[in-house]
Order: sequence, then structure tokens, then C-alpha cells
Amino acid sequence: MKYTKRDAKTYARAHMKGIWAAALTPFTPDLAIDEAGFRRNLKHWTGDLSIDGVFVCGKQGEFFAMSVAERKMTFEIAVDAIGGRAGTVMSCSDQNMDVVIDLAKHAQAIGADFIVVHAPVLHFLKAQDDTLYEYYRAISEQVDIGIALWSHPDSGYLLSPELCARIADIPNIVAIKYSVPREMYAKLTRMAGDKIIVSTASEEEWFDNIVELNWRLYLCSTPPYLLQTKTDKRMCEYTDLAMRGEIDKARIVRDSLNPVREAIRRTRPLEKPQAHSKYWQELLGQAGGPVRRPMLQLTEAEKAATRAAFAACGLNTGAARSSAA
Repeated sequence: MKYTKRDAKTYARAHMKGIWAAALTPFTPDLAIDEAGFRRNLKHWTGDLSIDGVFVCGKQGEFFAMSVAERKMTFEIAVDAIGGRAGTVMSCSDQNMDVVIDLAKHAQAIGADFIVVHAPVLHFLKAQDDTLYEYYRAISEQVDIGIALWSHPDSGYLLSPELCARIADIPNIVAIKYSVPREMYAKLTRMAGDKIIVSTASEEEWFDNIVELNWRLYLCSTPPYLLQTKTDKRMCEYTDLAMRGEIDKARIVRDSLNPVREAIRRTRPLEKPQAHSKYWQELLGQAGGPVRRPMLQLTEAEKAATRAAFAACGLNTGAARSSAA
């Protein structure tokens, strides 16, 4: 590791910043992991798109449909393909705590920068704060690597800002992907911003969070590589402008992406987020491929609507070539 457990928070403050993207896992037509495609995507994202870090095997990456061995292999591919050009955070989330710890130890052993562990589904519980504190404390005792929390509605509850601040006292808890209403993550930023890096996955709130909350980390979803191309890096552009204090210029660039955001929003079926994002990737010349069960594939009509919206959204694809059909 590049830091000790005691120095995890300091290291994260220095290195966990900028735009981090959540990777979709490309699969081949027979649903094997598309290693070559994944490597191309990673090199494109961290090279052509200047993405600062990659979140591997999260919900966008369909970790729930992958074996433990496949998840470990995907971690290894990411570390090798990125080669230090950007940061890595490996999702070790699982309902089985032994699996979480096994994945965490593997991520640490292969040289990943950080891990993320989402709050588990807790059956029958109501007053769960002590359970969750002990959950993260037990994981932290097994590894030295910096841990990011992740709270989202799929767990059936949300971590309160007060609980997050309490968990943030653990030495190697360094960040949180806080998929909650804005008032909650703003409160945590005010309460514990010196102990934990707070971020959320909403790209549409990113500009306001830079300006109003002084955030320096976007952690993380698919927009960094769905809204951008090698010749059109407006998310990076408005981020850099906002962080330099050029707010009016940043706002203009941010708003210019509204047609792209709307094209994605309008054509993405609510029950098919990964399938739609993968098809959009293919339209950009990236590796996408099918989704695994239980997720559903796009229909031909849905693909046609997406192609039409993509063509009209104003995203400059430059030399990108579509492999989608």
C-alpha cells in the first residue's frame, strides 16, 4: 500500500479528488467478462477523458451478478490497465461479511487505492445504528486500506449524518458516497467534513456542490464517460472552471450539456439503467455489451429511440465510431 492505516485519511485528502467514474462491466455476447473491452474503456477514460479515478464492480458494474472470482479478476484488470494514471476504488459490497473482507484483502494486496462498502440490507431491524457502526468497525479492523462508506435507498434505509460522523472516527474510514437528499449530505459536510470526504453520484448537483459546499470529489457514476468524448470534455471543463472560481463561465458550460442529459433521461427505461448506459457506451465507440440477469436487455425499439436521441443531442464525438447495431 502507498500509505499506512494511520495515514489513510491524510492520503485520501491528497489523492481522492477530481472526477471519479463508476465503471460498467462489459460482457461479451456469451456473457463472459470482456477483458479486452474493459481495458480499452479504462485506458480511454483515464487517458482521453482525463478521469481522475475509477470505481470498479459497483451497482453500475453488476457486481450482484458476478462471482467472487470474477470480481477479483475485474479488480486486477483495473489496477493493471490503469497503471497508476488514476485512482482506483474497488467495491467490496456484499451481504456476506466474509466475502466483503475477502474482497477487501484482495484489493489491498493487488495495490488498489481504496475500497467502498455499501450499507447492507438489514432484515427485521429498525434501530440499526449500533449494528452498522460495528459492521464498519469490524471490517476496518481486518484491513489497512482506506474505506469509503456508501449509503443508498436500495439498502432499505439511509445512514443518518450523525451516524456517518460517528463511523468517520474510525481511522481508515476516508470517504462516503452519500446517495441521499441534498440536505443530508450538506449537513454531513458541515458536521464531519474534516474527518470524511463527502460526495454523491448526482452529476446534475456536482456544480452546485463545488460552488456551495467546496467539494473537490465527484464519487461517482457513469456521466464522466457518457457525457464526454475525447473531443468534447465539457464535464471536465466546467469542473475545472468552477474549482478555479470562474463560476459564470462554468455555469454556461454546465448548462450546455442539458440536451445530452435530457437525451439520456428521456430514452432510458426505468427498469433498464445498465442496459441503456451500455448501449450509449457503444454509440460512443466504447465496449458495452449485454447485461446479465436479473437485468433486462433493451428492445430494438428502445435502441432505435436511443440512437435518434444520441444523434441529436449535440455531443461532439469527433473520431469516435459506433459499434452499435
